[in-house]
Amino acid sequence: MVESSSDVMAPPVETHTVSIDLSQANRTPPYDIVIGDNLFANAGELIGQRLSARRCLIVTDTNIAPLYLKRLEAVLDASGHTLLPSVTLPAGESSKDYVNLHVLLNRILAAGIDRSSLIIALGGGVVGDLAGLAASLAMRGIDIVQMPTTLLAQVDSSVGGKTGINTDAGKNTVGTFYQPRLVIIDVSALDSLPLREMRAGYAEIVKYGLIKDAAFFNWCRAHAGKLLNGDRAAQIHAIAASCNYKAQVVMADEREAGERALLNLGHTFGHAMESATGFSNALMHGEAVAIGMVMAFRLSAQLGLCSHTESYDVRDHIASVGLPVKPPALACGVDQLMALMAQDKKAVAGKLTLVLARGIGKAFVAKDVRETEVRAVWAEFL
Repeated sequence: MVESSSDVMAPPVETHTVSIDLSQANRTPPYDIVIGDNLFANAGELIGQRLSARRCLIVTDTNIAPLYLKRLEAVLDASGHTLLPSVTLPAGESSKDYVNLHVLLNRILAAGIDRSSLIIALGGGVVGDLAGLAASLAMRGIDIVQMPTTLLAQVDSSVGGKTGINTDAGKNTVGTFYQPRLVIIDVSALDSLPLREMRAGYAEIVKYGLIKDAAFFNWCRAHAGKLLNGDRAAQIHAIAASCNYKAQVVMADEREAGERALLNLGHTFGHAMESATGFSNALMHGEAVAIGMVMAFRLSAQLGLCSHTESYDVRDHIASVGLPVKPPALACGVDQLMALMAQDKKAVAGKLTLVLARGIGKAFVAKDVRETEVRAVWAEFL
């Protein structure tokens, strides 16, 4: 156990562990997702117990480095790990590009890293995606630990092994499937987030209820306020439930050949909106997903797949937590948005693949939706 000091947080009060085992499908070692309060103090021990002492290189960004970098370095050093020079990237979705990937890879290699070393991704989804991609490429694969600091990354991007950067062709169109060796989720990091980021992360939590668990959606409706206002029990419960659901999906379908595609509820609409806004702060990923889920349920209702009441229930709950339910002003029309949707990674032979719903908790993958129906929904929401 790391001794407490002025630079080290107190020991955790509560932890949950969710395990992912893909060893039967490939040679990826099983790994744990450890969720709790004030886990930064135990990061060195958690890593050492599972992966032994390592030469560690931390990748973070300009928002997170002032808050947690020195603290984490102190904990790792006290636990017997060797620190290589850290890399701090510019914060923001615009950093997920070839330029920053090139910079990161050069910095990693210049630090003297080898295949027995460990990369630690300390930050939100941008850091996790970039560091994960770099780890999968450097020396053909270096172990990585994800330490997500945003709610969205804690329940989504840090779990399951997707890495990527954005290109002119769309969001995450260059990337790999590369599983981490450990995920450490410290809910105390959420205290530093603005409410807008918390809401954006919440969109990915409520998504799990809309996909396959109506009871969890009802739990979200009852506890969203507590979660967003810092209630630790509500936060840990929601994150653990989300990670557990995603873990089950990833173990059944690591490379999105089937059930994992359900996790894209709202994403095909959402990614088109993100592309249309230039992956800027005008629309955060979670906000785009929230709008996309409202649109997916609206389309489902229009097609007679679910009731209009359920569609309105989804819209009303998302609006009730302060998330947008309509796109911001976009500098493009339906034609351009349809073209952006056609670039989605899930499109096959130019045909859209959408996640729709036969009701709350009853999502499915639809490959036969008429373009005219999708256009009509866009026209309604713009």
